[in-house]
Amino acid sequence: MTRMHSFDRRSKRLSWKVLAYALNRIRMDPPLDHPVDASVLRTRAGRTVTDDGIGGPEALRIWREVLAPACISVDHPRFFSYVPAAPTEAAGLFDVAVSAANVYAGSWQEGAGAVFAENEALAWIASLAGLPEGAGGTFVSGGTAGNLSALIAARWAWRDRAGGRLDRTRALIACSGAAHSSVAQAARAMDADVVPVPVDERGRMDGDGVRRVVEGLDAAERERICAVVATAGSTNAGVIDDLSGIGRTAAGIGAWFHVDGAYGGAALCAPSRRHLFTGVELADSFIVDPHKWLFAPFDSCALLYREPRIARAAHTQRAEYLDAIHVREEWNPADYAHHLSRRPRGLPLWFSLATHGTRAYTEAVETTLRTTEQAARMVTCAGHLRLVMEPELSVLLLERIGWAADDYQRWSDDALASGLAFAVPTSWNGVPCLRLCIVNPETTPSDVAMVLETLR
Repeated sequence: MTRMHSFDRRSKRLSWKVLAYALNRIRMDPPLDHPVDASVLRTRAGRTVTDDGIGGPEALRIWREVLAPACISVDHPRFFSYVPAAPTEAAGLFDVAVSAANVYAGSWQEGAGAVFAENEALAWIASLAGLPEGAGGTFVSGGTAGNLSALIAARWAWRDRAGGRLDRTRALIACSGAAHSSVAQAARAMDADVVPVPVDERGRMDGDGVRRVVEGLDAAERERICAVVATAGSTNAGVIDDLSGIGRTAAGIGAWFHVDGAYGGAALCAPSRRHLFTGVELADSFIVDPHKWLFAPFDSCALLYREPRIARAAHTQRAEYLDAIHVREEWNPADYAHHLSRRPRGLPLWFSLATHGTRAYTEAVETTLRTTEQAARMVTCAGHLRLVMEPELSVLLLERIGWAADDYQRWSDDALASGLAFAVPTSWNGVPCLRLCIVNPETTPSDVAMVLETLR
């Protein structure tokens, strides 16, 4: 007992140190930093997990001085790789509060207040997408979890309509080669198959392409199609599929229409781009990751269903010890995805929205789009660079004329090592190029110009 009391006193003193570090990190201009070999970290950090502990102050020192600098700061204004994240101060601080409170948000019974707030944020996203009143869902860890959960619901609906006749039939999912890799991964996890749909020169799938693929299947294969997946902002190029045409085609063949907007869906709040998403309102399910372009911390994916009852039928877990949470018809987030235990990962977005208002989100997204447009003009005006395609959203694909894959990789390594930027190479139609993804409102045209200058 004496040992526990001592432990508690040390924890209270330590809390101020940890909170001071967290507050400073949230408010500082983040260093870019870079990964470090495991052997180097072992030497610098030493043995950190011991029988008697190394003490909170020492553990915090090791994190601050050794381990944190070995993590690239995704909120750095010149982090251009993959899809960065730039949480607001409000979102970051409230994530600390959520963790400190240790709220369980799998059921209304245990986390009603948290679930209510998350549903407020989900309702805003549903309104942006034009989904009908009554649409709803939950927050999951990321796009991979969101796509999997949505497709599980799609398969349940497909089998339910067949009255059990297809319960032992492998489902078939139609999507393009530009769809996120998590769609194929979800199919593997579900023991389903994927039928690829051709795309145009920009990597865009359209309704006619889906229809031609379906018509090319025999009757038994057509019956296997449980879902058509469209992409609202492809990860590699930021291209939005023909959502309207695909949605109508999916409805015509009786398939579930899922829209993956994990990256691009945030642009729904930008009036300058809203027209590109026409047809998203036809979706049976839709995802967008707030930790990508809606300024929330990792990890958070908003998963929405047109008819939540279908998702609830597909996902609700039954067990004696869970009976108590199903006594009343309450909104249990565990019923809408492949999870049970969950933290309220939508609360940081809710707090930031409540703090700043939705107009601030519109302006922040529009700011990143204007920066991308200016960056594209810089590339077009540079004699040594070539724009692969005009950007639709905030992904910029460009070539350094005369460079091969090794040149891009060497430049990328040097840019990170020098602290200039983090931008990894990619390819388009087999040709190596550079990809810059801009989702941080603090990224300026000058930041981009600084990077482009080093490509000479």
